[in-house]
Amino acid sequence: MKIIGIDPGSRLCGYGVIRVEGSTISHLDNGVIVPDAKLALPRRLSFIAEALEERLDEFHPDVASVEETFVHRFPKSALVLGQARGAAIVTLARAGLEIHEYSPTKIKQAVVGYGRAEKEQVQHMVKVLLKLPEIPEENAADALAVAICHGHGMNVQSKMRVQ
Repeated sequence: MKIIGIDPGSRLCGYGVIRVEGSTISHLDNGVIVPDAKLALPRRLSFIAEALEERLDEFHPDVASVEETFVHRFPKSALVLGQARGAAIVTLARAGLEIHEYSPTKIKQAVVGYGRAEKEQVQHMVKVLLKLPEIPEENAADALAVAICHGHGMNVQSKMRVQ
């Protein structure tokens, strides 16, 4: 099964694609979608959606996982983040993907083993788990972590069914 993970953002939108075969997780791709910061928000959202569509066409994931929005102390920032998240979710839904959402705490717990882990710890564990030659960029690592979180949940569920 191929899983695409998304770390949404209006200025930097991370994505990561992994393959899960049994208990083996392998890296397929990751990156950051970076719209021109000078564009108005609707144009940046459109850019993100189009770039995400290209990744979906290239990798044909079976399922998508997206990081949930956390409570932000700046309401305007939270609204913009929500719009970017919405653009990504609509793009994934239009592609016919089943979408799973995970909180930052659950993602960190699945990847690092500690729900309050620091960003650097997540990046390091993503590198280790996927046997990457170098630590991925922060947003890409977060997106891969979201995908790993879903893959981990699949393995736990399948083990539970066997017992």
